[in-house]
Amino acid sequence: MGSTYGKIFKISTFGESHGVGIGVIIEGCPAGLEFDADFIQSELTRRKPGQSRITTQRKEADEYEVMSGVFEGKTTGTPIALIIRNEDQRSKDYSHIATQYRPSHADFTYQEKYGVRDYRGGGRSSARETAARVAAGAVAKLLLRKIGIEITGYVSQVGGMKLGKPYQELDLRKAEENAVRCPDPEMAEQMFDYIDSVRKSGDSVGGVVSCVITSTPVGLGEPVFDKLHAELGKAMLSINAVKGFEYGSGFEGVNLLGSEHNDAFYTDETGAVRTRTNHSGGVQGGISNGQDIYFNVAFKPVATIMQDQESLDQDGNIVVVQGKGRHDPCVVPRAVPIVEAMAALVLADFYLRNKSSKI
Repeated sequence: MGSTYGKIFKISTFGESHGVGIGVIIEGCPAGLEFDADFIQSELTRRKPGQSRITTQRKEADEYEVMSGVFEGKTTGTPIALIIRNEDQRSKDYSHIATQYRPSHADFTYQEKYGVRDYRGGGRSSARETAARVAAGAVAKLLLRKIGIEITGYVSQVGGMKLGKPYQELDLRKAEENAVRCPDPEMAEQMFDYIDSVRKSGDSVGGVVSCVITSTPVGLGEPVFDKLHAELGKAMLSINAVKGFEYGSGFEGVNLLGSEHNDAFYTDETGAVRTRTNHSGGVQGGISNGQDIYFNVAFKPVATIMQDQESLDQDGNIVVVQGKGRHDPCVVPRAVPIVEAMAALVLADFYLRNKSSKI
Protein backbone atom coordinates (compact mmCIF):
# COMPACT_ATOMS: atom_id res chain seq x y z
CA MET A 1 0.00 0.00 0.00
CA GLY A 2 2.78 2.44 0.87
CA SER A 3 4.28 2.21 -2.62
CA THR A 4 1.13 3.30 -4.48
CA TYR A 5 -0.09 6.83 -5.15
CA GLY A 6 -3.16 8.25 -6.91
CA LYS A 7 -6.87 7.48 -7.33
CA ILE A 8 -7.34 7.30 -11.13
CA PHE A 9 -3.91 8.12 -12.54
CA LYS A 10 -2.26 5.68 -10.17
CA ILE A 11 1.38 4.65 -9.83
CA SER A 12 3.13 1.86 -7.93
CA THR A 13 6.91 1.93 -7.70
CA PHE A 14 9.20 -1.02 -6.98
CA GLY A 15 12.86 -1.89 -6.56
CA GLU A 16 15.83 -1.07 -4.35
CA SER A 17 18.93 1.07 -4.63
CA HIS A 18 21.29 -1.86 -5.18
CA GLY A 19 18.90 -4.47 -6.55
CA VAL A 20 18.35 -5.44 -10.18
CA GLY A 21 16.59 -2.17 -10.88
CA ILE A 22 13.74 0.13 -10.03
CA GLY A 23 10.51 0.72 -11.86
CA VAL A 24 6.93 1.87 -11.92
CA ILE A 25 3.53 0.61 -13.00
CA ILE A 26 1.15 3.33 -14.17
CA GLU A 27 -2.57 2.62 -14.20
CA GLY A 28 -5.37 4.84 -15.44
CA CYS A 29 -3.46 6.60 -18.21
CA PRO A 30 -5.92 7.18 -21.06
CA ALA A 31 -5.45 5.32 -24.33
CA GLY A 32 -4.16 7.15 -27.37
CA LEU A 33 -1.71 9.46 -25.58
CA GLU A 34 1.39 10.10 -27.71
CA PHE A 35 4.23 8.39 -25.85
CA ASP A 36 7.17 10.74 -26.28
CA ALA A 37 10.00 8.36 -25.41
CA ASP A 38 12.72 11.00 -25.82
CA PHE A 39 10.97 13.42 -23.47
CA ILE A 40 10.65 10.76 -20.78
CA GLN A 41 14.35 9.95 -21.11
CA SER A 42 15.25 13.65 -20.91
CA GLU A 43 13.36 13.94 -17.62
CA LEU A 44 15.27 10.97 -16.21
CA THR A 45 18.53 12.49 -17.40
CA ARG A 46 17.75 15.64 -15.41
CA ARG A 47 17.55 13.55 -12.23
CA LYS A 48 20.33 11.02 -12.86
CA PRO A 49 23.49 10.97 -10.71
CA GLY A 50 26.93 12.10 -11.83
CA GLN A 51 25.83 15.38 -13.43
CA SER A 52 28.61 17.47 -11.88
CA ARG A 53 31.10 17.39 -9.04
CA ILE A 54 28.43 18.66 -6.62
CA THR A 55 26.28 15.54 -7.12
CA THR A 56 26.86 11.88 -6.28
CA GLN A 57 29.39 10.26 -8.60
CA ARG A 58 27.40 7.07 -9.00
CA LYS A 59 27.36 6.38 -12.75
CA GLU A 60 23.87 5.47 -13.92
CA ALA A 61 22.58 6.19 -17.42
CA ASP A 62 19.04 5.78 -16.05
CA GLU A 63 17.81 4.55 -19.40
CA TYR A 64 14.37 3.02 -19.13
CA GLU A 65 12.62 0.12 -20.82
CA VAL A 66 8.92 -0.05 -21.63
CA MET A 67 7.57 -3.42 -20.55
CA SER A 68 3.87 -2.88 -21.37
CA GLY A 69 1.09 -0.42 -22.08
CA VAL A 70 2.54 1.23 -25.21
CA PHE A 71 1.99 0.17 -28.81
CA GLU A 72 3.09 1.94 -31.98
CA GLY A 73 4.02 5.05 -30.03
CA LYS A 74 0.76 5.47 -28.14
CA THR A 75 -0.61 4.36 -24.80
CA THR A 76 -3.08 1.50 -24.97
CA GLY A 77 -5.09 2.27 -21.84
CA THR A 78 -3.66 -0.79 -20.08
CA PRO A 79 -1.04 -0.63 -17.28
CA ILE A 80 2.22 0.94 -18.38
CA ALA A 81 5.27 -0.74 -16.87
CA LEU A 82 8.65 0.99 -16.99
CA ILE A 83 11.92 -0.35 -15.57
CA ILE A 84 15.30 1.29 -15.01
CA ARG A 85 18.06 -1.23 -14.43
CA ASN A 86 20.81 -0.49 -11.91
CA GLU A 87 24.27 -0.55 -13.48
CA ASP A 88 26.74 0.90 -10.97
CA GLN A 89 26.01 -0.79 -7.66
CA ARG A 90 28.79 -0.89 -5.08
CA SER A 91 27.14 -2.83 -2.30
CA LYS A 92 30.51 -3.31 -0.58
CA ASP A 93 30.45 0.42 0.22
CA TYR A 94 27.71 -0.36 2.75
CA SER A 95 28.90 -3.61 4.34
CA HIS A 96 30.35 -1.69 7.26
CA ILE A 97 26.89 -0.47 8.32
CA ALA A 98 25.07 -3.81 7.98
CA THR A 99 24.30 -3.78 11.71
CA GLN A 100 24.77 -0.08 12.44
CA TYR A 101 22.20 2.68 12.57
CA ARG A 102 23.33 5.70 10.55
CA PRO A 103 22.24 9.01 12.11
CA SER A 104 19.05 10.45 10.53
CA HIS A 105 18.65 7.50 8.15
CA ALA A 106 15.80 4.96 7.97
CA ASP A 107 18.02 2.11 9.25
CA PHE A 108 16.53 1.98 12.76
CA THR A 109 12.89 2.50 11.78
CA TYR A 110 13.00 -0.07 8.96
CA GLN A 111 14.65 -2.63 11.25
CA GLU A 112 12.06 -2.08 13.97
CA LYS A 113 9.08 -2.09 11.60
CA TYR A 114 10.03 -5.07 9.41
CA GLY A 115 12.63 -6.98 11.45
CA VAL A 116 14.91 -6.91 8.41
CA ARG A 117 16.41 -4.21 6.22
CA ASP A 118 18.38 -3.89 3.02
CA TYR A 119 21.43 -1.94 4.15
CA ARG A 120 22.85 -1.57 0.62
CA GLY A 121 22.41 2.13 0.03
CA GLY A 122 19.28 2.12 2.15
CA GLY A 123 17.43 -0.32 -0.08
CA ARG A 124 13.86 0.82 -0.55
CA SER A 125 14.39 3.97 1.53
CA SER A 126 17.03 5.23 -0.91
CA ALA A 127 16.31 8.31 -3.00
CA ARG A 128 17.14 6.17 -6.03
CA GLU A 129 13.47 5.14 -5.89
CA THR A 130 12.57 8.63 -7.06
CA ALA A 131 13.80 7.84 -10.59
CA ALA A 132 10.67 5.71 -10.99
CA ARG A 133 8.54 8.68 -9.91
CA VAL A 134 10.25 10.92 -12.46
CA ALA A 135 9.51 8.41 -15.22
CA ALA A 136 5.83 8.28 -14.21
CA GLY A 137 5.73 12.05 -13.77
CA ALA A 138 7.02 12.47 -17.33
CA VAL A 139 4.04 10.48 -18.61
CA ALA A 140 1.76 12.66 -16.48
CA LYS A 141 3.37 15.75 -18.00
CA LEU A 142 2.57 14.43 -21.47
CA LEU A 143 -1.08 14.19 -20.43
CA LEU A 144 -1.08 17.68 -18.89
CA ARG A 145 0.45 19.14 -22.05
CA LYS A 146 -2.81 18.39 -23.82
CA ILE A 147 -4.60 20.94 -21.64
CA GLY A 148 -1.74 23.43 -21.56
CA ILE A 149 -0.54 22.95 -17.97
CA GLU A 150 3.17 23.74 -17.48
CA ILE A 151 5.19 22.83 -14.37
CA THR A 152 8.54 24.50 -13.69
CA GLY A 153 10.78 23.90 -10.70
CA TYR A 154 13.98 25.63 -9.68
CA VAL A 155 16.38 25.97 -6.75
CA SER A 156 15.61 29.10 -4.74
CA GLN A 157 17.77 28.47 -1.67
CA VAL A 158 20.91 26.59 -0.61
CA GLY A 159 21.70 26.80 3.08
CA GLY A 160 21.41 30.50 3.98
CA MET A 161 21.80 31.63 0.37
CA LYS A 162 18.34 32.63 -0.83
CA LEU A 163 16.97 34.19 -4.01
CA GLY A 164 15.47 37.55 -3.12
CA LYS A 165 13.22 37.84 -6.18
CA PRO A 166 9.70 36.45 -6.69
CA TYR A 167 9.31 33.99 -9.53
CA GLN A 168 7.53 36.59 -11.69
CA GLU A 169 10.79 38.56 -11.93
CA LEU A 170 12.89 35.55 -12.96
CA ASP A 171 13.43 33.83 -16.29
CA LEU A 172 12.80 30.31 -15.04
CA ARG A 173 14.11 28.83 -18.30
CA LYS A 174 17.62 29.74 -17.16
CA ALA A 175 17.40 27.21 -14.33
CA GLU A 176 18.39 24.42 -16.70
CA GLU A 177 21.50 26.31 -17.85
CA ASN A 178 23.56 25.59 -14.72
CA ALA A 179 24.35 22.65 -12.44
CA VAL A 180 22.51 24.10 -9.43
CA ARG A 181 19.27 24.74 -11.39
CA CYS A 182 18.95 28.27 -10.06
CA PRO A 183 17.49 30.74 -12.60
CA ASP A 184 19.71 33.59 -11.39
CA PRO A 185 23.16 32.94 -13.00
CA GLU A 186 25.10 35.01 -10.46
CA MET A 187 23.41 33.35 -7.49
CA ALA A 188 23.79 29.95 -9.14
CA GLU A 189 27.54 30.40 -9.31
CA GLN A 190 27.72 31.36 -5.64
CA MET A 191 25.54 28.40 -4.68
CA PHE A 192 27.71 26.02 -6.71
CA ASP A 193 30.89 27.22 -5.01
CA TYR A 194 29.28 26.91 -1.58
CA ILE A 195 28.02 23.37 -2.21
CA ASP A 196 31.46 22.43 -3.52
CA SER A 197 33.14 23.79 -0.38
CA VAL A 198 30.71 21.82 1.77
CA ARG A 199 31.49 18.70 -0.25
CA LYS A 200 35.22 19.16 0.23
CA SER A 201 34.72 19.41 3.99
CA GLY A 202 32.88 16.08 4.00
CA ASP A 203 29.60 17.66 5.06
CA SER A 204 26.20 18.37 3.46
CA VAL A 205 23.75 21.26 3.17
CA GLY A 206 20.01 21.59 2.57
CA GLY A 207 17.96 23.91 0.41
CA VAL A 208 14.63 24.81 -1.12
CA VAL A 209 13.07 23.84 -4.45
CA SER A 210 10.36 26.22 -5.63
CA CYS A 211 7.76 25.22 -8.20
CA VAL A 212 5.32 27.16 -10.38
CA ILE A 213 2.35 25.61 -12.19
CA THR A 214 0.76 27.74 -14.90
CA SER A 215 -2.40 27.49 -17.03
CA THR A 216 -4.18 25.26 -14.52
CA PRO A 217 -7.91 25.13 -15.22
CA VAL A 218 -10.39 26.13 -12.53
CA GLY A 219 -11.83 23.23 -10.56
CA LEU A 220 -9.01 20.79 -9.76
CA GLY A 221 -9.21 19.50 -6.19
CA GLU A 222 -11.77 17.64 -4.10
CA PRO A 223 -13.40 18.82 -0.86
CA VAL A 224 -12.79 18.20 1.90
CA PHE A 225 -9.88 15.88 2.62
CA ASP A 226 -8.50 15.68 -0.91
CA LYS A 227 -7.90 19.41 -1.29
CA LEU A 228 -5.48 20.24 -4.08
CA HIS A 229 -2.94 21.84 -1.78
CA ALA A 230 -3.25 18.97 0.70
CA GLU A 231 -2.43 16.43 -2.02
CA LEU A 232 0.46 18.56 -3.27
CA GLY A 233 1.75 18.69 0.30
CA LYS A 234 1.45 14.93 0.71
CA ALA A 235 3.18 14.32 -2.60
CA MET A 236 6.07 16.63 -1.76
CA LEU A 237 6.47 15.34 1.78
CA SER A 238 6.72 11.81 0.41
CA ILE A 239 9.99 12.74 -1.34
CA ASN A 240 13.15 11.67 0.48
CA ALA A 241 14.75 14.37 2.67
CA VAL A 242 11.78 16.77 2.47
CA LYS A 243 11.09 18.57 5.74
CA GLY A 244 8.64 21.27 4.79
CA PHE A 245 6.00 22.43 2.30
CA GLU A 246 4.31 25.79 1.89
CA TYR A 247 2.15 27.18 -0.89
CA GLY A 248 1.01 30.67 -1.76
CA SER A 249 1.95 33.19 0.91
CA GLY A 250 2.89 30.27 3.17
CA PHE A 251 4.33 31.12 6.56
CA GLU A 252 4.99 34.71 5.51
CA GLY A 253 1.24 35.19 5.22
CA VAL A 254 0.96 35.46 9.00
CA ASN A 255 2.61 38.88 8.74
CA LEU A 256 -0.32 40.28 6.73
CA LEU A 257 -3.74 41.46 7.83
CA GLY A 258 -6.83 39.94 6.23
CA SER A 259 -7.40 43.17 4.31
CA GLU A 260 -3.90 42.81 2.85
CA HIS A 261 -4.01 39.07 2.27
CA ASN A 262 -7.39 38.75 0.55
CA ASP A 263 -7.25 38.19 -3.23
CA ALA A 264 -9.85 40.50 -4.81
CA PHE A 265 -11.69 39.21 -7.89
CA TYR A 266 -12.07 41.05 -11.19
CA THR A 267 -12.90 40.21 -14.82
CA ASP A 268 -10.08 40.54 -17.34
CA GLU A 269 -10.34 41.68 -20.96
CA THR A 270 -11.29 38.15 -22.09
CA GLY A 271 -14.13 37.90 -19.58
CA ALA A 272 -12.27 35.44 -17.36
CA VAL A 273 -12.48 35.78 -13.58
CA ARG A 274 -9.06 36.60 -12.12
CA THR A 275 -7.63 37.85 -8.81
CA ARG A 276 -5.59 41.02 -8.42
CA THR A 277 -3.17 39.35 -6.03
CA ASN A 278 -2.39 35.68 -5.55
CA HIS A 279 -1.61 35.11 -1.90
CA SER A 280 -3.82 32.01 -2.18
CA GLY A 281 -1.25 30.38 -4.45
CA GLY A 282 -3.83 29.44 -7.06
CA VAL A 283 -5.92 27.38 -4.64
CA GLN A 284 -9.08 28.44 -2.78
CA GLY A 285 -11.27 26.06 -0.81
CA GLY A 286 -8.87 23.31 -1.84
CA ILE A 287 -9.76 23.84 -5.53
CA SER A 288 -7.68 25.50 -8.24
CA ASN A 289 -8.92 28.98 -9.18
CA GLY A 290 -7.05 29.40 -12.47
CA GLN A 291 -4.22 31.52 -11.08
CA ASP A 292 -0.61 30.34 -10.93
CA ILE A 293 -0.01 27.65 -8.33
CA TYR A 294 3.30 28.18 -6.58
CA PHE A 295 4.93 26.46 -3.62
CA ASN A 296 8.22 25.80 -1.83
CA VAL A 297 9.66 22.46 -0.74
CA ALA A 298 12.38 22.37 1.95
CA PHE A 299 15.04 19.64 1.85
CA LYS A 300 17.23 18.80 4.82
CA PRO A 301 21.00 18.33 4.54
CA VAL A 302 21.74 14.85 3.18
CA ALA A 303 22.12 12.49 6.14
CA THR A 304 25.20 10.68 4.83
CA ILE A 305 28.31 12.80 5.36
CA MET A 306 31.96 11.91 4.91
CA GLN A 307 32.70 12.33 8.60
CA ASP A 308 32.74 9.88 11.50
CA GLN A 309 29.63 10.02 13.70
CA GLU A 310 28.78 8.28 16.95
CA SER A 311 25.72 6.02 16.88
CA LEU A 312 24.41 2.60 17.95
CA ASP A 313 24.36 -0.85 16.39
CA GLN A 314 21.50 -3.36 16.46
CA ASP A 315 22.70 -4.72 19.82
CA GLY A 316 22.72 -1.31 21.45
CA ASN A 317 26.49 -0.91 21.41
CA ILE A 318 28.01 2.50 20.86
CA VAL A 319 29.77 2.55 17.47
CA VAL A 320 31.44 5.05 15.19
CA VAL A 321 29.74 5.20 11.81
CA GLN A 322 32.17 5.98 9.01
CA GLY A 323 30.96 7.98 6.03
CA LYS A 324 31.52 6.01 2.84
CA GLY A 325 29.89 5.62 -0.56
CA ARG A 326 28.79 8.15 -3.14
CA HIS A 327 26.33 10.79 -2.04
CA ASP A 328 25.08 14.27 -2.92
CA PRO A 329 26.47 17.04 -0.69
CA CYS A 330 23.23 18.90 -1.52
CA VAL A 331 20.18 17.16 -2.93
CA VAL A 332 18.24 20.13 -4.31
CA PRO A 333 19.76 20.39 -7.82
CA ARG A 334 18.69 16.81 -8.62
CA ALA A 335 15.44 17.19 -6.68
CA VAL A 336 13.96 19.75 -9.10
CA PRO A 337 12.66 17.15 -11.61
CA ILE A 338 11.38 15.02 -8.71
CA VAL A 339 9.30 17.90 -7.37
CA GLU A 340 7.97 18.59 -10.86
CA ALA A 341 7.13 14.90 -11.35
CA MET A 342 5.15 14.63 -8.13
CA ALA A 343 3.27 17.83 -8.96
CA ALA A 344 2.43 16.40 -12.40
CA LEU A 345 1.13 13.19 -10.85
CA VAL A 346 -1.15 15.13 -8.51
CA LEU A 347 -2.57 17.32 -11.27
CA ALA A 348 -2.99 14.46 -13.76
CA ASP A 349 -4.94 12.49 -11.17
CA PHE A 350 -7.21 15.44 -10.33
CA TYR A 351 -7.69 16.22 -14.01
CA LEU A 352 -8.96 12.70 -14.66
CA ARG A 353 -11.06 12.75 -11.48
CA ASN A 354 -12.69 15.95 -12.71
CA LYS A 355 -13.55 14.35 -16.05
CA SER A 356 -15.28 11.49 -14.29
CA SER A 357 -17.23 13.74 -11.89
CA LYS A 358 -19.36 15.48 -14.54
CA ILE A 359 -22.13 14.19 -16.77
